[in-house]
Amino acid sequence: MNAKVYGYVRVSTREQNEDRQMIAMREKGIAPANIYMDKQSGKDFNRPQYKRLMKKLRRDDLLYVKSIDRLGRSYEDVLRQWSYLTKEKGIDIVVLDMPLLDTRRGKDLMGTFLSDIVLQVLSFVAENERTTIRQRQAEGIAAAKAQGIRCGRPPHPLPDNFDDICRKWRSGMITGTQAAKECGMPLASFRYRAQGYKKAALLQKA
Repeated sequence: MNAKVYGYVRVSTREQNEDRQMIAMREKGIAPANIYMDKQSGKDFNRPQYKRLMKKLRRDDLLYVKSIDRLGRSYEDVLRQWSYLTKEKGIDIVVLDMPLLDTRRGKDLMGTFLSDIVLQVLSFVAENERTTIRQRQAEGIAAAKAQGIRCGRPPHPLPDNFDDICRKWRSGMITGTQAAKECGMPLASFRYRAQGYKKAALLQKA
C-alpha cells in the first residue's frame, strides 16, 4: 500500500481564520479530502477531526502541520502524542514553521535525538508563553477591578418597574419567581441584581 500524505489544521474558535494554514497545506499538494480541520481548543486531543485523522493514518504515511501548537497546547501532551505518532503508528511528521522538525530527515540516532530536543524546547516555550499571557490577563483584570473598572459584558438595563417589584418581593407580596418573571430575567439574576440595587440605594442615603 502506498504511503499517503495528510494535513492537520486547527484554530481555537469558529471566529478565527484558518486560511494561512490551509494555503500552506495546498502548497504542499495535499488533496483536500486528506486535510482535516478542527475549530476547537487544543487543550486535549479529544477533537472530532483529529480522531478521524488518527483512524486514517497508517505506517509510513506523512502528516503536515503548520506549527507545533496546532497539534496541541499542553507541553506534556504534545510530547506524548508526537511519540505515539512517530514510534507506535510509525508515521512521519513535518512541522512547516520549523524545518528541523521533519522526521524524514536524520532517521539515525543523532537525527532522532536532535529532533526530540528541538520538539521539547519548542513545546516548553509555547506553553510558557501561554502561561505568561494568562498571568498578564489575570493581573490586568485585578488592576482594573482595583481601579473600579468593570470587566466583562455590561449588565442589561433594569426594567422601569424594577424598584416597585423589588419592594413587593421584599415585603412578601410576591415570590422571587414571580418577581423574576415580571422583570423578564432568571431568578438567580433577579436576586443578584436586587442585592446590588439595594446596596446602591443604601449608599445614596448615606
